[in-house]
Amino acid sequence: QVQLEESGGGLVQAGGSLRLSCAVSGRLFSINDWGWYRQAPGKQRELVATITSGGSTNYPDSVEGRFTISRENAKSMVYLQMNSLKPEDTAVYYCNTAYCSRYGCSSWGQGTQVTVSS
Repeated sequence: QVQLEESGGGLVQAGGSLRLSCAVSGRLFSINDWGWYRQAPGKQRELVATITSGGSTNYPDSVEGRFTISRENAKSMVYLQMNSLKPEDTAVYYCNTAYCSRYGCSSWGQGTQVTVSS
């Protein structure tokens, strides 16, 4: 069973940067596509970055050019580098398999809070 543990969140001023990390336990990390999601208060969880097993990445327009997802298969880690942060990026950030709302999600971790002040 996959376990997910996110870390790296915090409070940052607008324009700042944070790097989130996701530790994945369980088998088959390297063959899966992974994603970062976020959920702001009162809003639905949204997918903000994906990375395939081959390293191809995809982002919605809202974060394109500011966020970068990466993976380290040897350590079963997924990262999210977030630059030029905006107050609207404030949310709890989670990792999980990519597009898991379609294909089935692993149990969610506790997430990591990102707060961007204006």
